Amino acid sequence: QVQLVESGGGLVQPGGSLRLSCAASGSIFSLYDMGWYRQAPGKQRELVARITSGGSTNYADSVKGRFTISRDNAQNTVTLQMNNLKSAHTAVYYCDARHGGAYYWGQGTQVTVSS
Repeated sequence: QVQLVESGGGLVQPGGSLRLSCAASGSIFSLYDMGWYRQAPGKQRELVARITSGGSTNYADSVKGRFTISRDNAQNTVTLQMNNLKSAHTAVYYCDARHGGAYYWGQGTQVTVSS
């Protein structure tokens, strides 16, 4: 069992930056592939970025060059650095953890990009 708690969301102006964090507890964090997803109002949840247990990353095309995912296995955290934000990035951002067929979600953190 893994518990995930996201933080760092909020209101930011277009062009601004936010850094989301996901704190994991309850299992061996380093074994898990971690990801960030987002869900905008009226839309399906979609992948933003993933990082494997080995540190390999992949990103949605829409965020390449803007967002960076990283992990700290010593602190059991995964972060998403988001730069040059646009209104289209407004959504609830969720952290997930996957390993051995099991997957877990956090409760989400709201990101609103607006002037």
